[in-house]
Amino acid sequence: MNRTVRIMAMSFAAMMNLCSSPGDRSADAAYRAEIEAWHRRRVAQLTKPDGWLSLAGFFWLEQGENSFGRAAGNAVVFPAESCPDQMGAFIVDKNSVRLRVQPGAAILTADHTLAADGELQSDAQGRPTLLFYNALSWHIIQRGGRFAVRLRDSTHVNRRTFRGIDRFPVDPAWRVKAKFIAYEPVKTLRIVNVVGQVEDQPCPGALLFTLQNREFRLDVLEEGREEPFFVIFADATSGEETYGGGRFLYVARPDSAFETFIDFNKAYNPPCSFTPYATCPLPPESNRLTIAVRAGEKRYQGNASH
Repeated sequence: MNRTVRIMAMSFAAMMNLCSSPGDRSADAAYRAEIEAWHRRRVAQLTKPDGWLSLAGFFWLEQGENSFGRAAGNAVVFPAESCPDQMGAFIVDKNSVRLRVQPGAAILTADHTLAADGELQSDAQGRPTLLFYNALSWHIIQRGGRFAVRLRDSTHVNRRTFRGIDRFPVDPAWRVKAKFIAYEPVKTLRIVNVVGQVEDQPCPGALLFTLQNREFRLDVLEEGREEPFFVIFADATSGEETYGGGRFLYVARPDSAFETFIDFNKAYNPPCSFTPYATCPLPPESNRLTIAVRAGEKRYQGNASH
């Protein structure tokens, strides 16, 4: 850019800034500050001792007895030098999982008492039963009718090497008004996850909105009548500038006029972009946008375990 063109560009930018009212500039600054605060909370959740960066293992369980511990001969091998060779067993009996503790294993519960033999609650039943041994923690999850053990390590290398998430510049233009169109009756979406399992989930409606003079729609998922809508979407940046498996977004429930706002500046990476031990849902075909949404989080580059 030559000197004359550069001066003209600077003059135009200065003129546009003068044309905007103090109220507009104040509102814009407040909005950007709100997005930054949201992002700090997001990073705090991600990097906490039991956040997604602490995941250290994922183990499917078979019907019957599944021994666990450090020894290679176990059905579930915990990758930690500090834990015993034999810690016990997970016993799967159709739709339940029981724990049997090896004597002297010193496994603790969430209230810091020694764990005893008994049934374990999975995440499908609400708050799962948490078990601890030194820096390790684990619980039972249920996906596609199968049980698995999700293992965390609060000292995991991914926590220690985290250097932040690249983002697109915050731009208020990516906060767009949307009209909620309810499905009567409620639609069922078949959601596929990264390990190929399929789960039917309730979809109460779609959000209609306009970007770049074109109309789009996104199907929403229900997470509870008092909870915001959950959206899984992909766009033209997916697999290039952003994570190939799409991104997540929460949207406030519509007002009495059936209107709400979609804020793509709050689009964030699913757990699978940080760890191979998650089972993230993928965007349904209806939520694959043909435009490039250059807002929110970019593809994560810093994971040491990938």
